[in-house]
Amino acid sequence: MSEPAITTSRLTKRFGTLTAVSELDLEVMPGEVVGFLGPNGAGKTTTIRMLLGFLNPSEGSCQVLGSSPSRDVSLRRRIGYLPGDLRVDPSMTGAELFSWFGKLRGGIDQRRVDELVERLGLDPGRPFGALSKGNRQKVGLIQAFQHDPDVLILDEPTSGLDPLAQREFMRLVHEAVARDAAVLFSSHILPAVERIASRIAIIRTGKLVAVSTVDELLDRARRRLELRFSEPVSADIFKGVPGVVEVDVDGDTAQIVIDGAVGPALGAATGKASLLRINNVGDDLEDLFVSLYDGSNDEVGEAR
Repeated sequence: MSEPAITTSRLTKRFGTLTAVSELDLEVMPGEVVGFLGPNGAGKTTTIRMLLGFLNPSEGSCQVLGSSPSRDVSLRRRIGYLPGDLRVDPSMTGAELFSWFGKLRGGIDQRRVDELVERLGLDPGRPFGALSKGNRQKVGLIQAFQHDPDVLILDEPTSGLDPLAQREFMRLVHEAVARDAAVLFSSHILPAVERIASRIAIIRTGKLVAVSTVDELLDRARRRLELRFSEPVSADIFKGVPGVVEVDVDGDTAQIVIDGAVGPALGAATGKASLLRINNVGDDLEDLFVSLYDGSNDEVGEAR
C-alpha cells in the first residue's frame, strides 16, 4: 500500500492568542482528491500555507511526499499550487509567467504549456492586468498543472470559470489522478466538490469536524424530490410518512424533502395517486455543510 502524499499530525498554528489551526490530522493518498471545506476564517488557507512551507507549525507536523515542506524547498518543484487570490505583475503576460515558473522548477515543457493554453482557451500573450477574472484563473491553473506535479493544492480553482472551462478543469484533475497525483481541493462550490472529490474534510474554527466520503455525506443529506401526478393531489398523502420533513403541493405537483430513505415517501405517492414523473431536485448537501460549520450536527461532526 502506498504512503500518503500529504500527512498532517496534530498540526497547529497560532498567531499570538489566536489559534488558526488546532491539532489537524489529515491524509491525502496518491491518486485521491480530497475536498477541503470550511467557511471563511476556518483555517483552510493557513493549513495550505503550512503544507507549502510558507508558514511553520506552532505544534505538530506536516509532510508532503515524505518531507517537511519548511525544510525541503525542493518539494515545490513537485507541487502545483493555485492560491485563492493569484497576484501577478499586471504587465506580465501568461507566456512570461509560465516560462518564469518553468525555469524555477528546472525547465519548461513548452508542448505541455501549449496544450493547456489550447484546452483552456487562453490568449497567453495578453498582460495579466488586462485579463478578466476567468482568464486570470486560467493562467493560475496552467501554471499549477504545467509541470505535471505529484501533488496539487488548489484553492477555489473553479472561481470565475465558465462552464466549458470548469469541465476542462475537471478533466485535468481526472488525468492527474490517473497518474497517481494527490489533490487537495478547497472550494465553496458544493456541486464541483461532489463531482470531483472522493473524500471531504470539513474544518471549522481551525478544527477538523468531519472526514467522510462523498457517498457517506450524501446518505446523511436530505433529498429534495419533485413528484408530478396525473391529477391534483393533497399534501395529506404524505402526512405521517417516515422521513418526509417538508411538503409543498401546487396542483398536480408536489415538492418534498426527505430525511432518510425515500422508499416510504414513494410508496405513499404511488399508493394514493397516479404518479407520472419523479425529478431529483437535489441532495441538500448545503444544509448539511452549514450544520457542520455552525456545530449544530454533533452526530456527523464526530465522523472523524
